[in-house]
Amino acid sequence: MEYAEIGIIGGSGFYDLEGLEEAHSVRLRTPFGAPSEKLMLGKLHGRAVAFLSRHGHGHRLNPSEVNYRANLFAMKMLKVERLVSITAVGSLKEELKPGELVIPDQYVDQTFKREKTFFENGIVAHVSLADPTCPALGRLAQRLAAEAGLAAHRGGTYCNMEGPQFSSRAESLANRQLGHALIGMTQAVEAKLARELEMCFLPLAFVTDYDCWHQSEESVTVEMVMANLKQGVAAIRKLLPLIIRELPRDRGACSCANALAASIITAPPLIPEKTYKKLELIIGKYIPSRL
Repeated sequence: MEYAEIGIIGGSGFYDLEGLEEAHSVRLRTPFGAPSEKLMLGKLHGRAVAFLSRHGHGHRLNPSEVNYRANLFAMKMLKVERLVSITAVGSLKEELKPGELVIPDQYVDQTFKREKTFFENGIVAHVSLADPTCPALGRLAQRLAAEAGLAAHRGGTYCNMEGPQFSSRAESLANRQLGHALIGMTQAVEAKLARELEMCFLPLAFVTDYDCWHQSEESVTVEMVMANLKQGVAAIRKLLPLIIRELPRDRGACSCANALAASIITAPPLIPEKTYKKLELIIGKYIPSRL
């Protein structure tokens, strides 16, 4: 079976991973369907890495059409323990400028068309999302970005709208009043699913625009986003290899690795066998097979 210790999900404008040695692609089928695209596997700085284009090559899937569960479960099948999620966002704060990198640490999920949990059909789990991203990875990314001379900010709330339309001005102003830092369409569900899979989750969000609240700036358009994507993608391509090189081999005492330890509340004898088999990769270390 193929193996990768670090998973990377690329968003808008980030459809491939440069510099991979021994690069090859695999197509995985998960219990939750097919991922967005084939996964690209290889080595970077001697570390086994898996890359997946969230929207598919050529950007074929809108944010509501992405099969987030299949994407992340495929990473779990490869034994990924750390997941880096890359996304393009709008800024809701003056100080977070287009072209800059943000490492958010909180989410407000406004989506309503997406599957957001692996636990269903006879099994219930409630994982903690008080701190939905991995603090250790966030600190590492912030330090390396500063050392690389990149304009980067750590912290702040990413508001995840459904999309695919951009915000109305009223929505943008309301989100600013609520204190949100960023507006985007993809990352909150990934953070939730990564926690259920006991992965350390590192979000890297690059700002492409000021949404439509900023009176002295043009309202957000696809042309504006695409014009600023190049700068953000270049920054991410510079930072990613540094993060991969510096990642400790062992996750140590990181709580992400045991997020399910006290989260499954269904009595094991009551879990349907079909559901158990579907989720054995996730729950097997806590609930041994009854076979």
